[in-house]
Amino acid sequence: MARPVVGIVGGGQLARMTAPAAQTLDIHLRVMAASADDCAAAVISDVVVGDHDDLVDLMAFAEGCDVVTFDHEHVPPEHLLALQEAGTAVRPGPAALVHAQDKIIMREALSRAGLPCPRWAEVSDADDVALFAEAGRWPVVLKVSRGGYDGRGVWVVESPAEAAEVMASTALKPGARWLVEEKVEFVRELSAQVARSPHGQAVAYPVVESLQVNGICKEVIAPAPGLSPERSARAQRVALDVAAALGVEGMLAVELFDTGQDVLVNELAMRPHNTGHWSIEGADTSQFENHLRAVLDLPLGSPAPRLPCTVMVNVLGGRYDDLHDGFLHVMARDPGVKVHLYGKAVRPGRKVGHVTVLGADPEVLLARARHAADFFEGTIDG
Repeated sequence: MARPVVGIVGGGQLARMTAPAAQTLDIHLRVMAASADDCAAAVISDVVVGDHDDLVDLMAFAEGCDVVTFDHEHVPPEHLLALQEAGTAVRPGPAALVHAQDKIIMREALSRAGLPCPRWAEVSDADDVALFAEAGRWPVVLKVSRGGYDGRGVWVVESPAEAAEVMASTALKPGARWLVEEKVEFVRELSAQVARSPHGQAVAYPVVESLQVNGICKEVIAPAPGLSPERSARAQRVALDVAAALGVEGMLAVELFDTGQDVLVNELAMRPHNTGHWSIEGADTSQFENHLRAVLDLPLGSPAPRLPCTVMVNVLGGRYDDLHDGFLHVMARDPGVKVHLYGKAVRPGRKVGHVTVLGADPEVLLARARHAADFFEGTIDG
């Protein structure tokens, strides 16, 4: 077999973190970056600068690739169809990826498949939102179907007036619509990740607990502490069923609400995901390696955890422009902390790295990881 070429559309930290797995497997990575300064371009030598919204750029990028996959979900579906029709393997394919691009299409498909979702409806104005709320209760969650991520495009509204204000002040992207969902009372948020190959092999990672702050993932504990074997198996089964029902090829992250009685699907991501970064050190096979294996239709690796617990805490942009200044303190204080910096310009609230700690006690690991992240962010200085 000739050395495979995998093209990744998007030059962010997910493409960057795929590079070590590709080197191990002798896979050639090509990345389509918006700029030569994108953080993946610093570690991947084959970089094509282009616009993922431009079909000509995409076609030129895909030339010579054995498969094209993604660092993000923003490529227009019609462009992906054109790539497929030109003979390029696209994984996940446009028929699957559209469910991660459009929340209404996702909700329709999951509802048809009988998978657990919050109560939801498509709406066109504040009166529709009020009718939905009156059938349940206020507040409700108002969303744009396309273009939202990391808390963007999502509003909790308490009244028809609030809904009207949000809808009047928000310009919808082409093809986007409004949907409303019940505000779920949940115990915690979970993430169930699976990898699935074109020939149908699938593996499920341990279900993790995630903490979201202002819509951004801040902490992950793997596996989710105190989650019963029955609830864990239920979450994994839901994720595997989603992958099969939608025809996902590659990594799939299913973000879930744990209500205390069941799990409900919140969001989908069809790529490596923030809630899976723990797997780099914490699992036998990282999400990045299994994504490559899956899109190339290779046998999948074991997702089993290496130690009883792994904790990951994101580093967000804070006081320090040069994060390397934090190495001396963080590494000397706790040699067991694994630091991942993404090579991105520091801006307040931006994900610029993460730290990972492995061991047995999640509370001890959280304290260690939080200290390291807080020092990099400048919220503590010792």
